[in-house]
Amino acid sequence: MNTFIKRYSNYFVFIIILILLISLKVANPSFVKSISFLSFDLYQKIFTLDKRDSEVIIIDIDEKSLGKFGQFPWSRSVFAKILERVNKSEPKSIGFDIFFTEKDKQSPEEIIKSYNLIPTDISELNKIKGHDEIFGEELKKTKSVTAVLGSTVPSHSNYERKAKARFLSKGGDPKEFTYSYSYSIGSLEQLETSVKGLGSISFLDQTDGIIRSLPLIVKFNNEIYPTMGLEMIRVGSNQKNIYIEMNEVGINRISARPYKISSDPNGIIWIRYKKPIKGQYISASSVFDGKFPDEFFKDKYVLIGASAQGLFDLVKIPLGLTIPGVEVHANVIENIIDQSFLVRNPNTYVFELLFAIVVAILTFVISQKIKPKYSLSIFFGSLAIVVVIGFSMFLFRSELVDISYPIFMLTITFLAGLYFRFIEENKIALSNLQKEAKLLKERELAAGVQKSLFPDISKFENFIFAKNVPARDVSGDYFDVVRSTPEEYFFTLADVSGKGVKAGMYMAKASSIFRTLTNLKYPLEKIVFGVNNELVEAKFKGMFVTAVFGKINIKTGELVFINAGHESILVFDQNKNYEYIKSEMPPLGIVKYFTESMVKSSTMDLKDKTLVVYTDGVTEGYIKSGEELGAEGVQKIVDNMSEVTPKKIVDSIEKELNWGAEKLRDDITCMAININNTELIKKK
Repeated sequence: MNTFIKRYSNYFVFIIILILLISLKVANPSFVKSISFLSFDLYQKIFTLDKRDSEVIIIDIDEKSLGKFGQFPWSRSVFAKILERVNKSEPKSIGFDIFFTEKDKQSPEEIIKSYNLIPTDISELNKIKGHDEIFGEELKKTKSVTAVLGSTVPSHSNYERKAKARFLSKGGDPKEFTYSYSYSIGSLEQLETSVKGLGSISFLDQTDGIIRSLPLIVKFNNEIYPTMGLEMIRVGSNQKNIYIEMNEVGINRISARPYKISSDPNGIIWIRYKKPIKGQYISASSVFDGKFPDEFFKDKYVLIGASAQGLFDLVKIPLGLTIPGVEVHANVIENIIDQSFLVRNPNTYVFELLFAIVVAILTFVISQKIKPKYSLSIFFGSLAIVVVIGFSMFLFRSELVDISYPIFMLTITFLAGLYFRFIEENKIALSNLQKEAKLLKERELAAGVQKSLFPDISKFENFIFAKNVPARDVSGDYFDVVRSTPEEYFFTLADVSGKGVKAGMYMAKASSIFRTLTNLKYPLEKIVFGVNNELVEAKFKGMFVTAVFGKINIKTGELVFINAGHESILVFDQNKNYEYIKSEMPPLGIVKYFTESMVKSSTMDLKDKTLVVYTDGVTEGYIKSGEELGAEGVQKIVDNMSEVTPKKIVDSIEKELNWGAEKLRDDITCMAININNTELIKKK
C-alpha cells in the first residue's frame, strides 16, 4: 500500500490542487471574478466595434458650455431652450442623464426666499412663470425621459414615484430576480409628471470600477424601472409596455417592441462598446444657439449628459478608455437596436468549469507520461483550444466565455505536473553525473586532438599571424596557412555552425580537405569547390561553414580571396583608412556546386595594406564593460597601435576579449596579414 501511494503521490497531490481550484471557481470571490474579467475585456479590445455613425446623439455639457452658462446646475430655462431646439428636428426620444432634484434657484419663489422680499415688493414677481414651470411645459411637448437612480437611503425630496413603463411578464415574477434598491433618487415631481419615461442610470458595483454590464430592469421601492436606454427605446417606439419572459432560472428575455434582448437570469445585459465617435457629440452651447443642421436630430435618440471634468461623470470601460457615463447609455441603445449586445449564458459557466477540469486532467496526465519538452506543446495546444473556443463564441454568437480562469487552472496544474517531472528528471540527472564526468574526460581528449590540427605558423608571423581561443573544450572555429611556393601562401579562417564535439569533427573534416587540395596546388576556386561538395556529402545535418579563403603572393602583393558567408573582411592602409569587404557567396556545406564557375573570387593588391579576418566571436565578444566589441572596437584597437604588425593586431584583440571572464561568449579566432616584412623566422 505504501509503495502504491509513493508511486502515485503526484496524482494525489494533483487531485487536491484541482479540488481547490474548482472550489475557488464555485465560491467565485472578487479576485476570481477579476481573472474572468480579463478575458471579457480582451475580447472587446481585440474585436472592437468600429461604427462610422450612430443612432444616438449626445448633447454634451462640456467645458465650452460651462464657459457660456456658468457653473452647473444651470437654470432650467437653458434646458427648456435646448429641448425646444432639439424637438423641432423630431427626435425619437430625449433622455436626461442628469437630475433636477431641487427647484431652480432663479425661480420667483426661490428669489423671494433668497432676498427676504416683503409682500409689496413681490406682486409683479409672482406673475412671472418659474423656470421649472417653463421647463415642465417643454417636457410635456417632447418624448423625454429623465433619470432615476437606486439608493439605500431616502431622499429629502422623495415622493411616491411611479414608473412610466408598464411591465408584462410571462412565466414568473421578475421582481424576485432583479437587483433591488430600497429607495430611488430622481427629479422634481413637477418635472417627472411631465415626461414620457423614467429610466434607471444605476450601474452595478464593479470591483475594478470598469462598467461592463448593467441591469436592463431594476427594482426601486418594490417597483420595476427600465434602464435609461431601454426606456428611451420604448418611448421612441411609442410603446406603453415592456415584456419580460421568464424561465426556471430567472429572466430570459426582455422586449420593447420591436426589439428583443436576451439577458442573464437577473436581467443583466453585457455591453458591447464601440470606438468613441467624435461626431456623436455636440456641445450644449451649440444646441442652445441653434448652431446645427435642421435635420440633425431627426429620428435620433438624444441623450443629454456631461463630459466636463469638474462634473465627475466619467467611467472606465473594457476598451481601456475613460468615457462620460452618458456614452454608456448610448452604447446600450445601439446594442439593443443593432442586436449587438453580449450574452453571458448561465449554462456556459458549467461548460467552462467541466471543460477546464477535463483539459487540466488530460494535460497533467500526459505531462507525466512524456518528456517535458513535448508536454510543453500539449500545454500550449490546450491553451490554444481554450482561446479558439472563447474567441469563436464571441465572434459568431456574441457570447462571453471565460477563458481566463480555465487558462489559470491549466497553468497551475501544468506547473504542478512539471514540478513532479522535474523531481523525477532530477533523479535521472544525478545518476548521469558519473557519465558526464567520463564524457568530460573524452572532450578534453578531443580538445587536445583538435589543437594538434591547428598549424604552427610561427615562422610566418612577420606577415601572417592567427590565433584561436576556444570558448569551450572543443572549438568550432578553424584557421590554416599552407605555403605552396616560396612566394605563394594559401590561407583560410572558418567558423562552423554550432559548438561542441560535433562542430569540432565537422571543422576537422573541412581542414583536412583544405590541406589536401592546397597541397595539390589547385586554383583557389577549385579548392573552395572541393571543400563545399565534400562537406555537403558529409551529411552533418543542419551544419554549415562560413569561411574566408585566400591565396597571396608576398612578392607581387596580389591577393585572390573568396568570402563564403563569413564576417566582412577588414582592410586598411598605412593611413588607417578602413574598408569592409562583404561576402558575395553563401556558406559552405548547404548546396552542392555543379561547376567551378559557381565559385566567385575577388582580387586585390595588398601592398601597403593590412588584412584582418575574424569570426563573429570577435565582433560579438564581450569586453570588460559588458558591451560587445563590434567592428568599431577592432578599428579602435588598431587606431591605438603605434606600430601595426599582424601579431600585435591579433594579440591585442585577443587580450581585449579574453580579459579573465569566467567563460567566453564564443570562440575567438582572428588572422591578420601584412606583407611589409616577409622575412621568415627561424626556429630556435
